[in-house]
Amino acid sequence: MKVPLLDLKAQYATIKAEVDAAVAEVFESQQFILGPKVEQCEEAIATYSGCSHGVGVSSGTDALLACLMTENIGVGDEVITTPYTFFATAGVIARLGATPVFVDIDPRTYNLDASQIPAKITDKTRAIIPVHLYGQMADMDPVMQLAEKHGLIVIEDAAQAIGAEYKGRRAGSIGHYGCLSFFPSKNLGAAGDGGMVVTNDLQRAEKLKCLRDHGAKPKYHHKIIGGNFRLDALQAAVVSAKLPHLDGWTAARQRNAKRYDQLFSKSGLPVSLPFTGRDRHIFNQYVIRVLRRDELKSFLQKKGVGTEIYYPVPMHLQECFTYLGMGRGSFPESERAANETLALPIYPELTEAQQDYVFNCVREFFADGAGEAVRTGAANLSTSMD
Repeated sequence: MKVPLLDLKAQYATIKAEVDAAVAEVFESQQFILGPKVEQCEEAIATYSGCSHGVGVSSGTDALLACLMTENIGVGDEVITTPYTFFATAGVIARLGATPVFVDIDPRTYNLDASQIPAKITDKTRAIIPVHLYGQMADMDPVMQLAEKHGLIVIEDAAQAIGAEYKGRRAGSIGHYGCLSFFPSKNLGAAGDGGMVVTNDLQRAEKLKCLRDHGAKPKYHHKIIGGNFRLDALQAAVVSAKLPHLDGWTAARQRNAKRYDQLFSKSGLPVSLPFTGRDRHIFNQYVIRVLRRDELKSFLQKKGVGTEIYYPVPMHLQECFTYLGMGRGSFPESERAANETLALPIYPELTEAQQDYVFNCVREFFADGAGEAVRTGAANLSTSMD
C-alpha cells in the first residue's frame, strides 16, 4: 500500500467544481492583481480568524517581513523567536538587518518556552515572534504580558495554525499581527504561494497595504519604501473557495489524530505522541518522537509511507547564522526535537485502512530486532517528556 504524507489530489477531487468555477471567474474578469477577489478573501479570512482586518500578501514569509517593515524594525534591533521553526521566521529578521534572538522550546508543544523570554530581553529588543507550530498555539498570555511590560510588538507566526485556538481566541488575533500562509500543503492552501496578515489595528492594516505595493499611496507616489508583496486574485479565489470546507477538514484531521493516539497508546511502542491541551489543535502535522527516527523514516519509505522531518537543523545551527556564535548545546530541547521528531500522514482524506497500515508498519519496525534498545529508548523518551 502507498500512503503519501499529503494527498492534495484527493482533496481537489472533492471540491473540483467549486475551485474551477472560482478560477474561471478570475479569468473572465482578467483582473489578476488585487481587486474584488482579494478583498473578499481578506474579509473572510479576517472574520474566520477573529480579526477586524486582513491584508493579502504573496506568501507567509512576506507576511512576516511586511509586519517587521511596518514597525520599522531593522539594523540594531533584536527580535526574539524560536530556533525550532521554518527558516522564514528567523530569515526575515536577518534580512532586515536585525538580530534574531532565540529562546528554546517547550518539549511537549515544540513552541517557544515563554518562561525563558525575560532573560533574553534587552534595550535593543523590539518584537517577539511566537510560532504556533504543527497547528497548536504557543502559550500567549505570558508572551503578551511581557510585551506590554516592555513595550514590544508581538507578531504571531500562524503559518501552520489557521483556526487553532488559545483560550477561545483564534491564531493571529492575540498579538499585534498574525501571519498566515496559504502554501499548498497547509490546512488551507492555495494553488501556489500566498499569505495574509490579520490584525485588529486599522492603521497597521493600512500601512501594510501600502507596503505590499511598493509603498505607493497614491499610485506612483512613495513616502515609504515597500515591496511587491501582493496576493494575486487567482490564489485568493482558490483560498475563498476552500475556506467553507476548512472546519470539516480540521475535524477530520482531529479524528485521525485521535485514532493514531488510540492505536499507539495501546501498543506499548517506544513512541511519544503529540501533546494536546484543552485548546483547539488543528493538526497541520501529526508529529511523533522516537529515538531511532532516521531508521524509522527509511523503513517507512521502503514500505510506501510518506513522512517528513520538521525540522532537522535548528536555526542556530544553520550555516548562515554562524555569526550569532551559538553552537550545539545552546538550545538542547530544539536540538533534541530536531533529532527525534517525525511527521506521519494526517490529511483529512486519510482512510482508516491507510492509518492501520501506517501504524502496522511502525509496529513492524520496532518488532524487527529492536530488543532492549527499544525498551531503553521508550524509558528515555518518557523521562524526557515529563
